[in-house]
Amino acid sequence: MDLMLPRAFVVLLSCCPLFAAATGGRVTVPLDGTWEIEESVAAGEMPRQFGHRVPVPGLANMARPPFADVDLFDSRELIDNRVRRKQLPESARISTAGIPRQKRNYFWYRTAFRPPARKQVAILKVNKAQFGTAVWLNGQRAGEHHGCFTAGYFDLTKLVRWDGDNELVMRLGAHPAALPPSVPAGTDFEKLKWTPGIYDSVSLLLSDNPVIETIQVAPRISPPQILVETRLRNYGAAPVAFALEHRVKTWKDQKAVAAAKPQQLKLAPGEERTVRQAIPIPGARLWSPEDPFLYVVESSTGGDSAVTRFGLREFRFDTPTRRAYLNGKVYFLRGSNITLHRFFEDPLAGALPWDEKWVRKLLIDIPKRMHWNSFRFCIGPVPEKWLDIADEAGLLIQYEYFIWTGGNLFHAEWTAEELTRELSEWVRDNWNHPSVAIWDACNETVADVLGSKVIPAARKLDLSNRPWDNGYNLPQDPNDPIEDHPYLFGRIVPGRTPPFRISDLETMVHHKQSAAPHPTAHASILNEYGWLWLTRDGSPTLLTREVYDTLLGPDATGQERLVLWAYLLGGLTEFWRAHRYHAAVLHFVYLTASFPGAYTSDHWRDVEKLELEPHFEDYAGEAFKPLGVYLNFWQPSLKAESSRRLAVAMVNDDYEPAKGKLVLSLEAGGGELARQETEFLIPALGQHSYQFELRVPKASGACLLKATAYPEGTRHRSPTVSRRKVSIAE
Repeated sequence: MDLMLPRAFVVLLSCCPLFAAATGGRVTVPLDGTWEIEESVAAGEMPRQFGHRVPVPGLANMARPPFADVDLFDSRELIDNRVRRKQLPESARISTAGIPRQKRNYFWYRTAFRPPARKQVAILKVNKAQFGTAVWLNGQRAGEHHGCFTAGYFDLTKLVRWDGDNELVMRLGAHPAALPPSVPAGTDFEKLKWTPGIYDSVSLLLSDNPVIETIQVAPRISPPQILVETRLRNYGAAPVAFALEHRVKTWKDQKAVAAAKPQQLKLAPGEERTVRQAIPIPGARLWSPEDPFLYVVESSTGGDSAVTRFGLREFRFDTPTRRAYLNGKVYFLRGSNITLHRFFEDPLAGALPWDEKWVRKLLIDIPKRMHWNSFRFCIGPVPEKWLDIADEAGLLIQYEYFIWTGGNLFHAEWTAEELTRELSEWVRDNWNHPSVAIWDACNETVADVLGSKVIPAARKLDLSNRPWDNGYNLPQDPNDPIEDHPYLFGRIVPGRTPPFRISDLETMVHHKQSAAPHPTAHASILNEYGWLWLTRDGSPTLLTREVYDTLLGPDATGQERLVLWAYLLGGLTEFWRAHRYHAAVLHFVYLTASFPGAYTSDHWRDVEKLELEPHFEDYAGEAFKPLGVYLNFWQPSLKAESSRRLAVAMVNDDYEPAKGKLVLSLEAGGGELARQETEFLIPALGQHSYQFELRVPKASGACLLKATAYPEGTRHRSPTVSRRKVSIAE
């Protein structure tokens, strides 16, 4: 049989350090590259010939030549959504995962490798693949892993040919219905395409006994130390005695900072054991978005070795203060959302999610420019490289598992045991990333089993004791947060209940109207708001046609809508930040799919070049500055030759006081019609409001009302401005 060696293998052969490591410790063989791919209807129909090629990591819709109808699947949630929108009759509802709109049920991936060294144990690691993964090596079945969002590990020790080529074949479900009904494969009311693929890296782990199966590094900041939990296993037929060693270094310059006393251990044949050891870190440097400093711990058993990167940080919420705390201090989260599994549907997505240069610009360069320190990776996981980059960028991630079933569609076939297994693996895969600050079990979902059984079991595994978000269920822990999605502009359409008027933003009447069925006094994460989405050309989405018809009329241009979207979203962001009701303000959505027929959309003018729509960048960039300004005025007009009392609210997210000059101005035609100013002083993490008495001059026409804060010092790169479009009426 003609076997294809992956491109990574060519690099591997010339890698001298890899062969040097082969005498002691782990050898990692990367298997990413171009694989062969073919399809079948039945699970047992392994193809004899492979006529297509596909990148790994990537998705099956990237195969060449392409497969027909590769994405087509109508999920149960999407069908329910269409029924509620009167696009389908009631009889269309189903109780299964969904309906495939393609003839195949499986895709088969094939590649080959040659081990660079003989070891006692060979483990295949598939970081993430959907929908379900079964593995064969040299024609022999090696195992199956159903999880779509967690790593699968396959013991190849007895099947591998150490002195020659090995044929590796993996079978994936072509759609969610290929999985057993008990396995969650992702649920989303607004996702139109479901694309299979090995969407994260694949590697072969070669080592001698005893094997390091997992390492968890849990930071402690007072006193600074790490708790290292190591799970060990002896795959051999004889007992093994060894010393477990840990050495801590800085990540970038590899400076040694600490070492643990070696632990003398012995494992019987087949024995598995978990051990813990605390390691003080003298002169520790804490990890934060402002200083994302990273360490590594190098671990060894003599037969196996591992390098684990981590950051020293603690993150929690506090219910009495309703605040988030980073490293013992109040910390306000500002940012957005990324729905990567929806972006997979985007016609322009292609290989972008696996282009490191593109991802670094997405997660590092632009968020810094937008003054964001946080993201929710929403309804679906990301490749591990994304979290590696988030660690380096200093982003705090609310990491959400792929469940969105609403209040009455939670799948009864998902047992507590299966959900616990899935979410426990998910915690295991991500517990060493300092960027992962919040576990999020679901989105807008009501299901008692999550809080009563699943979260308590998964929480115990995380030695960092991160907080958990539990959708629209009550919080599971006394200090866990809640999520809130007050989509005010979704209620601006005439006849909607309760109604919303833009002028309501002056009175804060909606600040406690949570969308959740269980409003609580817990800290609140505002991670969705607006309901103003437009596709990238300015067309309304399926959810916003009535909104823009109400605001602008049906004849508005795409450019007019884009300008209004940016303007209103900027003001709404100022509104939520100014009132300090939420510990986090994360707008929805930074990256998702955009095409005619989409439910939501993002703000890219050019997603391939990562160029933001300029009006959004302007207004949101101002609204998310750490020194926030909110001009509390939303009337359409001012009366000429009148006086108007106006309030300007300011917030300071920094740990240092901010002072300077606050200016209220009324401008038209590039000049000032009126101007007032005052000195401001906002304490660290504080807020304050200032009153102005504006004298409106004798004039008429369109004007711009502005509140501009000019802070002193070099910490602030530019003033912060809040703007309102008004007209002067005689």
